[in-house]
Parts: sequence; C-alpha cells; structure tokens
Amino acid sequence: MKMISKIAKASLGLVFLGSSSVFAQSLADAKKAIDAEQYQKAESMLKTLTTTQPTKDENFFYLGWVYIKQDYSDSAKVVFNKGIAANPKSALNYAGLGAVARLDKDNAGATTNFNQAISLAAKDTKPYTYVGLSYLLPTTTDKKVAPADADAAIAVLTKGKAINAKDVDLLIALGDAYRSVLKSNEAYSNYSDASTLDPKNPAAKVATGVLYKFANNFDGSEQQFKDALAINANYGPAYREWAETDLRWSLTDPKMASAKIKEAVDHYKQYLSLTDQSVESQMRYADFLILAGDYKTLQQVATDLSKSASTNARVYRYLAYAAYENKDYSNGLTAINTWFQKADPKRVIPRDYLYLGRLQIALNQDSVGIITLQKALTLDSTQTDVYAEIAKSYFRQKKYAQAGDAYREVTVKGGHSVKLTDYFYEGISYYYGYDTKAPNDSLLTRADSAFSYVIAKTATSPFADAFLYRARVNDLKEKDRNNISGYAKPYYEKYIEVVNAKGAPDEKTKKNLAEAYAYLGTIYQYKEKDDAKASENFAKARELDPANKSAAAYFQHKGGAGKGK
Repeated sequence: MKMISKIAKASLGLVFLGSSSVFAQSLADAKKAIDAEQYQKAESMLKTLTTTQPTKDENFFYLGWVYIKQDYSDSAKVVFNKGIAANPKSALNYAGLGAVARLDKDNAGATTNFNQAISLAAKDTKPYTYVGLSYLLPTTTDKKVAPADADAAIAVLTKGKAINAKDVDLLIALGDAYRSVLKSNEAYSNYSDASTLDPKNPAAKVATGVLYKFANNFDGSEQQFKDALAINANYGPAYREWAETDLRWSLTDPKMASAKIKEAVDHYKQYLSLTDQSVESQMRYADFLILAGDYKTLQQVATDLSKSASTNARVYRYLAYAAYENKDYSNGLTAINTWFQKADPKRVIPRDYLYLGRLQIALNQDSVGIITLQKALTLDSTQTDVYAEIAKSYFRQKKYAQAGDAYREVTVKGGHSVKLTDYFYEGISYYYGYDTKAPNDSLLTRADSAFSYVIAKTATSPFADAFLYRARVNDLKEKDRNNISGYAKPYYEKYIEVVNAKGAPDEKTKKNLAEAYAYLGTIYQYKEKDDAKASENFAKARELDPANKSAAAYFQHKGGAGKGK
C-alpha cells in the first residue's frame, strides 16, 4: 500500500509538472500565433489560459494585445484591467492600458500608464518593448507614425536595450521605430543584431525586407521575404509584406504594374491561407484591396462578409467604397449610411465622409454632397484633390465663381498633384463666373493669372485654348465698348497662329477662329481705321463660320461687299 501510495504521489506530481509545462507551452504557442498574425488562434488559446490560469497577468496582457491588433480597443481595455486585478503590479497590462489610451487619443492617460509600466518593469524588458510598440500604433488614416511618437518609442526602447541588448523582440521594435522616421542605418543595425542573435527568427528578415521596400530596393526586399520563408515556410507576415511590396513596386514601375498587382493579390491570398479566415482577416484583406485598387474583388469580399451574423460593422464601409468605385451608387449610399449609423463615432475616418460626399454628388445631391466633402477636408486637410471634386460639382451646377475658388484651393494647396488642367479650369470657372451686370474685376484678374500660368508652362508646345480664353478675359476688361483699347488683340493673334500651325481645324475650332478674326476685324475697323484689314479679317471669319454675327453685321453695313464665292 505504501509503495502504491508513493507511486500515486509521484504520478500526481508528474501530472502537475506536465500541466505546468503544457500551460507554459500554450502561452509560448499563443505568442507565436500572435507573431504569425494568427489572431483567431491566439485569441482562442489565450481565452483558455485566462480561465485555467486566472492569476497569471501575462495571459490577460497578450489576449488584450490580440484585441488591439484586431482593432477592438474597448475589449482590450477590459482584459488589461482584469490583468491588473490579477496582479496590481503588472507592468505589461499598464503598457496595454497606455496603448488603449493612445488609440483613444487620450495622451495624458497614455503617458500615465506608460510611466507606471516602466516604473514596475524593473529588469524585465518586455514592458519597454510594448510601450515602444504602443507608440508605433497608427492613430491616423494614413497609418503614418508621427515623428514625436516615433521619438518617444525610440527613447523608451533605447532604455530597454540598455537593460538587455539581447532582447530580439525589443531590437526589432527599435528598428521599426527608426524606420518610421527614415533613419535607415539605425533601423538596419537593430534588425541585423536581431538576426545575429536569433538566426531562425523570420520576423527580423521580414522587417529588413520592409526597410528595403521603402528604399525601393524591391529585389533585395523580395530576397528577405524568401529568406524568412526558408526559415518558416508558413510564416504568413512574410507573404503579407511581400504583397504590399509588390503593390509599391507596381506604383513605382508602370511597366511592371499589371504583373505586380496580380502577384500582390496572390501573395495576400497565401497570407490569408496561413493565418485564418476570420472576419478580422478578411477585413485586413479588404484594406489591402483598397490599396490595390481592386474594387471589384472588394465588393465581392465585402458582400460575403455582410452575410455573416457576427460581422463587424466596418464591412459597410467596404461595401460603400466598392459600390462607389463600381458605379453602384444607390447601394453605396445605403451602405455608407448604415456604416455611419452603426459605427462608434471614434471609428469614423475622414475618408468615410469623402465617399459619402462622392456618393451624394453621384446621385445628383450636389449641394449636400459638397457640404460633406468640405467636412472631409476639415478632418483631413491633406486631401487636396477633394477640392477638384468640389469644383467639378460647383461647375456642373453652374456656380462658376465657387468652382473657381475651389480650383484655386487645388492650385494653391495641391503640391505635386496639381495638373495644368486645374489651372485651366480655374481660369474658365472665373471667366464664366464674371457677370457683366454686376462686374467683379477680381474674377477677371484671377482668370487672367490662371491662363497666363498655363501659357508660360506650355511655351514649347503652346496650348491654343489658353490663348483663346485669355483673349476673352481681356476683352471683358474693356470698360468703354465705343472706345475699345484692344486688350485681347495679342492673345487672339496668338490663338490664330497656334491653331493654323496645327493644320485643318475641326468644326468647333472653326467657330473659335472666326471669333478671333472677327475681333481683329473690329479692332481694324474702329481702332486702327484700316478698312482693308478689317474687311480681310471679317471675310476670314465669315468663311470659317457663316453664322458669325460680327462678320454678318460688317458686310451688311457694307452693303454685301466682300461676299465669298
């Protein structure tokens, strides 16, 4: 009996030891799943761990971090607080609360929690790592890290590195922080150190590949992703970053665009197959499809997602974007309105207002659409191309002066995206916005300036219509029609020269040429007192456009003299 009792006790001890080993391994596996972006798998494992090991605060932290990565910050906050309840001195969970505060744009709360995390960390560098990563979480629509946040990340990660320079995760995070502020040498140094310390770590290879991507070293980037997959053929993030590199490659090299976009989509599908097919993964795919401009596939993916009872409301954003781009405007407006109804206000981004405005305008709700687009601009003033959309809507409504002002915003604020046609339409808008019954000379000044700019920029290949409209604008400057100054004369002459140099004119151009010749005829008739040249120019005008009123009036006054054959 004693022997049996001893065996039983020994066996029981082995069970407990084995259980402890299983739990420890389960946490390690959960962390590996997070690194591999298998969030659904990690979430399931960590939920089990928080139940079976409710006193271990680390379990709660990593579950909360999974929620952060899935964009469920409210759920993350609840879990982090549970972690602190389990261990009031849990540095990691305070780091997690700081991350939630940052995402909620509560900077004071973030700072307080981060400071608490570091004060409790002692020699443990994990809290330093996650405070640093929290500063790198995107909080803006362009997903860029603000320089101040990157500097804060670098500062805290550097302190962690001083404690333990062999923490591979910390080194990769520090590399990411340096990369976000374009300090490539420092980023590469930390990634390289991480790879040296742990040659079998695919994350360090992928991070180096991303660094090469932003340097447009696409071949080098691809090689890093291949190296990561050689270490772990099932490492999904390598395929995701490879897909995003393909997309950047397609935008940089037009000759490669079609092939690289196709390759990007294939790589992203491979990434999905290695992670999970959860709603969250599909939404990450939807975000990628927006970047790739594949709205046809996006509409299908979003439609499939909308059929799920547990779907995230964000799917309606994707349905709206895709429907607009695919010209399915009515369904798009329904979807975007549903998104606004269901979404937590802090989840709404400026682009949502942009698409709402576009959909409203597409459905002829121009006035309300313009207001919505202006709302988008107040939230994100960098979207200067929206001014052009507002301008087109005003122009379509024949609100020309407002259209001119909107095009002026494009030309003043648009930077490298401004096109010469924006200046040209600015000029046309102000020209049509000028009311001779209530003259506003500032409109003529702005129109003349816009056309002058186009003419200067097309000097080597003259743009005829810029001269035509500049002539029309300058003709409107005449204050005394009975004592004409001829402000428009040099521009009409240049228009004639440019058009005639191009060969036989089309019917529309013939009418414009007739307008130019008739104006010159008027100048020679009344200002220059040169009847021969007046008759010559009016004759050319009538030949090009028999219905030209000025030419008809001239020859009627002359008693029909100078009729063509």
